[in-house]
Amino acid sequence: MTTLEPRTIRTDRLALLPLQVEHADEMAVVLSDPALHAFVGGTPDAPQDLRARYERLVTGSPRPGESWCNWVVQLRDAACLTGYVQATVTADDRGAAAEIAWVVGTPWQRRGIAAEAAQGLVAWLREHPVHTVSAYIHPDHTASAAVAAAGLTPTQQSHDGEIRWQLTIS
Repeated sequence: MTTLEPRTIRTDRLALLPLQVEHADEMAVVLSDPALHAFVGGTPDAPQDLRARYERLVTGSPRPGESWCNWVVQLRDAACLTGYVQATVTADDRGAAAEIAWVVGTPWQRRGIAAEAAQGLVAWLREHPVHTVSAYIHPDHTASAAVAAAGLTPTQQSHDGEIRWQLTIS
């Protein structure tokens, strides 16, 4: 498998735009609510810290056979960023496996944005030699579980207290 490069993904209401360092200032505002860290820990990044993290992310993974694919989620009608989706895609003997994640800023939650963005991401992954898509979700995070349930199924596996949800692509 060659390294995957994110491209713009369009859904009914959204554009998933490949991450750029220039997104950091707007995304720092989108991600500024401490409540977004209730299940994963930590605190919101200051714009300069987010910019430094984005610089690392857009450079790509230093590991051979691993792709870091990151997008910001734009609500097209409002032309504003609302969150992000990401996939770490790792090559293996069957093609590749992807671990995905999503975050939508508090003002845009409960509008189906995370589900639509995650479904767009999974559709993009299906265009590549990805055989498994997984996400780890805290058992008390019902909103993320609802997003995952749109295509993934919970497994009996867990890591750091989070349940592994999975989709096997034939």
